[in-house]
Amino acid sequence: MKKLFISVDMEGVAGTFSWQQEIGNERRFVREAIFRQVSWVIEGIHASRANDSLEEIVLADSHSLGDSLSYDITGLDDRLHLISGFPRPDYMMTTMGPDVDLVFLVGYHAGVGRLHGNMDHTYSNACIHDIWINDIPMNETLINAGLAGYYDVPIGLIVGDRALRLELEEGKQLPGVAFVETKQAVSRYSAKNYPMERVRAQTIEKTRTVFDSPLRDFPVFRFRSPVECRIEFSHTAQADVVCMMPYSKRLDGRTVSFEAEEFPLVYRALLAMIFLAKAGNL
Repeated sequence: MKKLFISVDMEGVAGTFSWQQEIGNERRFVREAIFRQVSWVIEGIHASRANDSLEEIVLADSHSLGDSLSYDITGLDDRLHLISGFPRPDYMMTTMGPDVDLVFLVGYHAGVGRLHGNMDHTYSNACIHDIWINDIPMNETLINAGLAGYYDVPIGLIVGDRALRLELEEGKQLPGVAFVETKQAVSRYSAKNYPMERVRAQTIEKTRTVFDSPLRDFPVFRFRSPVECRIEFSHTAQADVVCMMPYSKRLDGRTVSFEAEEFPLVYRALLAMIFLAKAGNL
């Protein structure tokens, strides 16, 4: 394996429980928690027999505006490249392509509306009531795994909360992926976070195991073609704006769909619709 792509979010990281933590002095703690979780992944890579074969690690800071990780993170490994900032193409999966060998999704969370999902949402808490692709209820894990799968790239490791793990198990999605569970939600804005040393040890061990296993052991997630994405927005004004996008279709007061043969086009249309919807938040 030569190239690893890591997409990092915040809501599934151990120690977080509410977006209110990012306001004021708690912001520093959130950034430290994300940094710490990534550092454990890097420790696991260094502990693997395959460490020397890895040539590049692309780390996409994918929470909110892409400003949760400092450049200091690259000091953990001289092969590590950090993607920061917003807006950018393909958002959480920027630079994803056929040259990537394996993908890790770190700090991921359950989809919008999931019972006992800590900070449950799918891309936008302000705009999205629900998302389906090919009639399958979506979360960010599946959508981003689908972009990797378009390029035949497997998902090796997911780090996230219990609700996400159960969501994938119930849907029989991504079987065989290594999963590090970080916490259990008490409510949407409350969580029972697991002990730091437990999460650290599991992250290192599962990362090492993934790297020492053949790539064929891990799932490649694909959407059949043609691909239809259906989004139910939070209110009608958001759909009013989004349905102005070419090739979109208004289905009802709050729901807009988009269809294409190739998933990358649907992926980018999905992101564009979400960003457009914010113009409806008058």
